[in-house]
Amino acid sequence: MSYYSYNNRGGGFLSSIPTATKNIIVINVLVMIMTSLNGDLMYQKFALFYPTSPFFRWWQPVTHMFMHGGFWHLFFNMYTLYFFGRVLEERWGAKKFLIFYFVTGLGAALIHTGVEWIQMQHWMGQVAEGSMAAQAKIHALKMTPTVGASGAIYGVLMGFAMLYPDAILSLIFPPVSMKAKWFVLIFGGIELLTGITGVGGGIAHFAHLGGLIFGYLLIMYWKKKRTLYGRDY
Repeated sequence: MSYYSYNNRGGGFLSSIPTATKNIIVINVLVMIMTSLNGDLMYQKFALFYPTSPFFRWWQPVTHMFMHGGFWHLFFNMYTLYFFGRVLEERWGAKKFLIFYFVTGLGAALIHTGVEWIQMQHWMGQVAEGSMAAQAKIHALKMTPTVGASGAIYGVLMGFAMLYPDAILSLIFPPVSMKAKWFVLIFGGIELLTGITGVGGGIAHFAHLGGLIFGYLLIMYWKKKRTLYGRDY
């Protein structure tokens, strides 16, 4: 996908990226390098685990946002952040953008964990009835790490769509163009459908939805407080 225009600050590629957006990208790349060198330790300590997992640590809701499952996972998230995050940061300033980024990322983790809790309650009921399969599912959930900045990235997409609803976005695949507001609605619908049906296993669809939801709520809160279009606090 690509945004129709952006500010060119001159001075080279890196200098064209606002500070907060650039630092987020750099940190994600560095963490990916560290993960490639010692993946087991990195995932065990810094990925997000279910709160009753023996691997859960209090800092994981934040640190998992800087980890990824592979090069392409990292690339597409940072590619999207590069195009849309810098637009929001240039509009809001670094401090306000970071607040938005972390609120949506943490909100995504909250929604994801909430859905896992619902699944756990269902399986625990089955375990009480003697289901060994449900017991295995509970164990697998507790041992499965969640990684990625996708929740915050979906929040960034929602923020962009609400500030620039009629901006035309061009997708690489499929090669179509549409307004930002329709783009986000379609992607949100796809995430809801795939999350409910279980299609695309291994992807935290409800975390993506959580990013969209918290992005929408924060934008509406700022609108109500009449601070949406101001830079920083």
